[in-house]
Parts: sequence; structure tokens; C-alpha cells
Amino acid sequence: MGLLDYLKTQFLEIIQWDDDSRDTLAWRFPDQDKEIKRGAQLIVRESQTAQFVYLGQYGDTFGPGKHTLVTDNIPILSTLKGWKYGLESPFKADVYFVNTRLFTGNKWGTANPVMLRDPDFGIVRLRAYGTYDFRVVDVKTFLREVSGTDHHFRLEEFADTMRSRLVSVFTDAIATARVPALDVAARYSELGEALLPVINPALREKYGLEMGSFIIENISLPPEVEKAIDKRSSMAAIGNLNDYVKLQMAEGLGKGSGGGTAGAAAEIAMGFGLAQQLMSQPGGLFGAQTTPAAAAVPPAIPATASSPAGGAGSSPATSSTAPTSSAPAAPAIPGLLSPAEVAQALNVSEADVLTELTAGNLKGRKIGSAWRISRAALDEFLKG
Repeated sequence: MGLLDYLKTQFLEIIQWDDDSRDTLAWRFPDQDKEIKRGAQLIVRESQTAQFVYLGQYGDTFGPGKHTLVTDNIPILSTLKGWKYGLESPFKADVYFVNTRLFTGNKWGTANPVMLRDPDFGIVRLRAYGTYDFRVVDVKTFLREVSGTDHHFRLEEFADTMRSRLVSVFTDAIATARVPALDVAARYSELGEALLPVINPALREKYGLEMGSFIIENISLPPEVEKAIDKRSSMAAIGNLNDYVKLQMAEGLGKGSGGGTAGAAAEIAMGFGLAQQLMSQPGGLFGAQTTPAAAAVPPAIPATASSPAGGAGSSPATSSTAPTSSAPAAPAIPGLLSPAEVAQALNVSEADVLTELTAGNLKGRKIGSAWRISRAALDEFLKG
């Protein structure tokens, strides 16, 4: 009896996994250096799959149910072992149990911004995060690529291992979808469902996984892009820019000049906005009909002198129609303004205009010691 009891302790007769955890993906049966006897019982429960591994090679795979380990049930293992006439002697092999249930509520996110080409903003950097549900659908691929030979592979290890890989698959999927960044924010749920057919084939092939749902909770743009979007929204809310500039200028005049540097800057901006409106009007301040330089030149007044009646022999000095000897004023070059003319038109100081020219915000050309500003450069500055 002592020998029989000893032999019973050296062979495995029942192989099963009582899974009482909620975070285990793969578990290796602890054989304790024992052999599996002929006719041993393998019990695989629902949402489990058992995988035999012999000397580093995958053997037979068993789904839920009770299986008797004989030659007919383990053909792959019989081939690997070289059993030509059937299983007669005990054998050793590793048995991995893989949990195939749906694991829900797993978090994902981009550790670093993802660079994408957007039709609205050009090249942008996006950050995204959300949750996903997944299950194991290809046990052999999962064991080979994800869990490896870990005897107890848990969900937290999976999250650390797969986070960067999932983000890589997400990046490829959203780049293939070509969804504009502005549309992404408005269609999180639709985008998540649309990405599943793109993400799952890659996950299944690479890692033996399949996602049941992929939820995008937020996609954020860089702060600079968000400010640009806010500015564009503000401009759309303002509506008529000319009316808005007039209102701001009237409020600034009512408050006086006690605003310091900020108040002066605001007055300059409002003055430029008003000048833009005046320039757009035909015959306005800078219209083709009148220029500041031409307005500064008074018209020529002909000199007249009365001659004696019947004085046909009047001298040239006393001629009745002798014009003055002064030369006519040179016409101003169209489209060029001086800092003083710009300052007078905008109701700001000439020093403020020179400051903008020196800083390069207002484009101008310096001829000798004098600045000249074209209308096109002023228009560009006002639009900016």
C-alpha cells in the first residue's frame, strides 16, 4: 500500500483551475514536477481555455468541458511526443489556463501628444484618453506575444504592457480615418465605434485580442490651437467688426486716458480698426480723390494788376495776367504715407506709430531718416 500511495502522489489525475479572481488573464497549472498519467481528467470551465505546451511548442487546445487525456484527445501532443502506438506512459507538459471573458472598464491614454495631419489646422498634436473592453480570442498568439511564460499574468501587468501598444494602434486608426480635429470633439461615441473595425484586425493579428468597445472620453489640442479656436469663435460672435471697433472706441474715449500702457495699446488698436473702415470707403480719408499730401498744398492763386485804360504799351511788370513765378507743388506718390499722416488719421501719436514700425508689426520702408508706409502694409497690419 505504501508504494501505491507514493505512485498516486507522483501523477496528476485532475487538472483544473478554480478562478476566484477578477483580474487574472493567464495562469499556469502548478505541476510540482509531477507527470500527467494516462486517462487524467482535464476540467475547463466557461470563459476558460486550456493550452498544452511541450518543450516550448504549442500542443493541443481545449475549450470548456471535461476532457479525458488519451491519445485520441491530444493528437498534436502525441505527435510531439512520438507516441506511435498510443499513450501508455505518463508524460510532462505545461498547461496554461487563459481567461477569455470580457474585461471591462480598462483605461487608456496617450502619454505624449500624437502628431497628425489635420485638414483645418495642418499638423497638430493631439492628446486622448478613454476606456475600452477586451477579451482574448487567440490563445496561442496571446501567450506568445503578451503574457509569455508568466505563471500568473494579471490585468495590471497587461495594462502596463499594452498601453503603449494600444496607443500605437489608435494612432494608426485615427490617421487612417482622417477625421478633422474639430469633428472628433463632437463625435466621440461615433468615432469610437468607427475605429473598432480598424483597431480589431490589428489587435487580433498582433496580440490575439479583440475589443468589445472603444470609448473616447476626451481629445485635447495644444493650448495654442485652443486659443486660436477661441479667438475664431469670438470673432464669429462679434459679427460686424466695424461696429464693434466703434463701440470699443467710444467706451475708451468715455473712460479717458487713465488706462496707462494697456489703455494706450487699446486706443492704438481701435484707431487702426477705424482707419481700416475709413480706407474701405470710396473717397474717404485715403481715397483716390484726396490724399493728405495733396490736401496740404494750397491751390495756386493767379496774380492780377490793373493797367491804365487804353494802356496798350503797358510794361510786362504791369501785365493784367502775369502769373507768379513759384513752381507748382510736386504730386505725392500714391499709396505711400508718412508716420505723421498715419498717426493723424488714427488719432494716435506719431511715437506710437514709430514704435509699431520699429517692432516690425507695421511694415514700412525707411528712406534716409524718414519712414514711408504703403496702404497694402497698413491693410495687412489691420487685418492681423
